[in-house]
Amino acid sequence: MVRHSKRVAKSVRPVRDAQVTQQQILDAAEYEFSRHGLNGARLSAIANRAKVTTATLHYYFESKESLYKAALQRPVDELQSIFGQLNFDGLSPEEALKQIIRIAIANEAQNPQRQMLWFQEASQNQGVYFKECNVLSLHEHLLKILEQGITEGYFRPLKPFLALTHILSICLFYFTVHENWKHLTPEINRLSPEIIEEHTEEAITFILAGIKRSHL
Repeated sequence: MVRHSKRVAKSVRPVRDAQVTQQQILDAAEYEFSRHGLNGARLSAIANRAKVTTATLHYYFESKESLYKAALQRPVDELQSIFGQLNFDGLSPEEALKQIIRIAIANEAQNPQRQMLWFQEASQNQGVYFKECNVLSLHEHLLKILEQGITEGYFRPLKPFLALTHILSICLFYFTVHENWKHLTPEINRLSPEIIEEHTEEAITFILAGIKRSHL
């Protein structure tokens, strides 16, 4: 029995190590791609940041392009996994929208470089790789909440996809301009938990004021 458990432990460990290594590579790739885009990022810099050899990097990802695609896809998959564990159907449209806003901002606060990753994709590739990430499946959660809120009279008549664009802009542009704005007020850490919570509450208040139906 003891020998059998040792054999199992040995067989599981390489899988666990492979998962950790793959995530380290993706973390490093996300950092480099967010600063240099697909064209400017170097595989050697990604390997150095991930503390692996370039041979190891190629073992997990065939090319720089395949690694770039995986780096773009990971944020979508992570958020989809979070949303998949929640039951928005049991909430009012207003409460469901608040949850979406909190999740979106919290996720970006943990990964503030990701907005620059999307910006680099738009700037360098005009969204060629973005369109392969199935982002619309992620936005369906918010679109459904908006449509339900309009139908049930919680929200004023809106064009849902345009409203979605405005909501995301309010929540996420904060992180796109952070690297510039931090120089205007260097004494304030705008990525601190306290300031992020302030941004979250202000975003919720601002968005609801704009989309809720007036009952006056």
